[in-house]
Amino acid sequence: MATLLSAQCAVCLRKPGTRLHLRRAAARISARCYSSRTASTADYLHESVVPSMHYQKSLPRLPVPKLEDTIRRYLAAQKPLLDDGQFATTEKIAQDFQNGVGRQLHEELVAQDKANKHTSYISGPWFDMYLSARDSVVLNFNPFMSFNPDPKTEYNEQLVRSTNMVCSAVRFMKTLRAGLLEPEVFHLNPAKSDTDSFKNFIRWVPSSLSWYGAYMVNAYPLDMSQYFRLFNSTRIPKRGRDELLTDDKGRHLLIMRKGNMYVFDVVDRDGNLVKPAEIHSHLKYILSDSTPAPSLPLGILTSENRDVWAGLREKLKVTGNAEALGLVDSALFCLCLDEESMRDHIHISHNMLHGDGCNRWYDKSFSIIIAKDGQTAINFEHSWGDGVAVLRFQNEVFKDTTEKPVVHPGSAPAAVDSASAVRRLQFHLDGELESGIKKAKENFDLAVSKLTIAAIEFKKGGKEQLKKSKLSPDAIAQLSFQMAFLRQYGQTAATYESCSTAAFKHGRTETIRPATVHTKRCSHAFVREPSKHSVEELQAMLNECSKYQGQLTKEAAMGQGFDRHLFALRYLANSKGRSLPSLYTDPAYGAINHNILSTSTLTSPAVSLGGFAPVVPDGFGVGYGVHDNWIGCNVSAYPARNVHEFLQCVHKSLEDIFSVVEGKPLS
Repeated sequence: MATLLSAQCAVCLRKPGTRLHLRRAAARISARCYSSRTASTADYLHESVVPSMHYQKSLPRLPVPKLEDTIRRYLAAQKPLLDDGQFATTEKIAQDFQNGVGRQLHEELVAQDKANKHTSYISGPWFDMYLSARDSVVLNFNPFMSFNPDPKTEYNEQLVRSTNMVCSAVRFMKTLRAGLLEPEVFHLNPAKSDTDSFKNFIRWVPSSLSWYGAYMVNAYPLDMSQYFRLFNSTRIPKRGRDELLTDDKGRHLLIMRKGNMYVFDVVDRDGNLVKPAEIHSHLKYILSDSTPAPSLPLGILTSENRDVWAGLREKLKVTGNAEALGLVDSALFCLCLDEESMRDHIHISHNMLHGDGCNRWYDKSFSIIIAKDGQTAINFEHSWGDGVAVLRFQNEVFKDTTEKPVVHPGSAPAAVDSASAVRRLQFHLDGELESGIKKAKENFDLAVSKLTIAAIEFKKGGKEQLKKSKLSPDAIAQLSFQMAFLRQYGQTAATYESCSTAAFKHGRTETIRPATVHTKRCSHAFVREPSKHSVEELQAMLNECSKYQGQLTKEAAMGQGFDRHLFALRYLANSKGRSLPSLYTDPAYGAINHNILSTSTLTSPAVSLGGFAPVVPDGFGVGYGVHDNWIGCNVSAYPARNVHEFLQCVHKSLEDIFSVVEGKPLS
């Protein structure tokens, strides 16, 4: 789940003799205008002169790291988590792996990678990891990202915002499928590359060479292979391993309200967007429908254990529901119209992350959830892709709905027969299905009742002040989590930060390991012995942490972490039916992958809040954003951890760090 915000990770690309650091690539991309030229039809967001997938064929391939580098990085990440005796044992096991079975597996992986140049070495295993997981997708995988409110408050009315969201989403889909969506590119020198003249040149460069043309002007295209799964896509539960279904023939939208499910076409037979006034009318009809909430809401089944849900889905099909399920699966996306207004950020987080389970279909590639007061968020299923495609979609839709809304507070819905156009889906349930729904609801309620979410806003400093002091904002945020956990629990914890590898063909994510020997030393100095160190010494420690975190980030973005490589080697051993090498049975390997601090960051003009649940029962799910003059954290935990106390410790850590940055001694 922490890959939710991986689009925000730094990207680092190298030219001979130089190193180019692309910090916060996705955030900066989202802030610029994508349009090459104004769309000539209301069906498109814009019309790019460079085809959407123009760079895809020539993207560089994700490198398989050298085994020696992977083992060195792995041991460096283990160092702060182990005592000397434990580390010596793990070091011996890792070196034996490097010189023995690991070498053989690595050579096989490299050979396999060379034979599959159309993809990356991690893509297949990563899909398999997600789709083979049997846990519920709720809390365990699906994250949420909340939209900022429309700046024009009257446009946040539920019906108006719903209509505009649907129309902009369909416009995005049509722009993408027509190849007119501006390619995802990071421009290091936009004055040269983000120009009409360059785009008119690069469009004529063959796709097999286009990436190199962009590279020559310091522009770096990103992988867009996940985008086709945004629409008409659903995760289908199957015993043992789920499947992804994409049926781009579907022209309809799935709408959920009070647990009832409706469909109507938003694209006509000619492939055009249905008139916004008609969509307005259909949504008004659904919002006015007096049908009571079903006592057995079918959507709750998508929150079940995947094998249980797979069995119940087969039962649904044989009891006469196959056609209705097909409409759910092939819908463009799911629009959830909630009956409740949001009280505060915590209420938003709970509602958008999980809700009550009745008014959701968690298996859809994404759902747009709109509360009674117009608060809006995206909840997305994670197996098909990472945060990059979803964030691009969210940025474009927010921009379109706020700058070019198609319906307004005073707009009259079309005078059409919505009762005929809208179909409420009905399902036939037998005793087994009724029992399954009741049990699913019990399991869901028990699971979400254990989750606590809390948030803070640190207002005493942010990105601007840190950059003036030549400190990485992300490194300082991560350091504050290390200090907080030490202050609260007296330990250094296994920590995961997600980083996108979208600079490569079929890249997914890599892990940054923010718990280091440097953060451990610095945290102990700040928390345990602040009076023993001068301000200058503490500042030097902050600088050391910042530099090392920057190095880890660059390595991860370049596919030079260790987590995905070791994961792929283990996957290869399993796929060949071999016994698991001792590296993977070492308790230290299990411990470093028991990520107590699972973290992910996001800043975007479209997004107000993001979040996810912890990935382990005794962990924290830490969503955070470092803004110009403040730092926000939205953190989740189960009963094994005290999230409120943790955030108090984070706040204290940030206060101490900024005091030292300002040259003030710690008391």
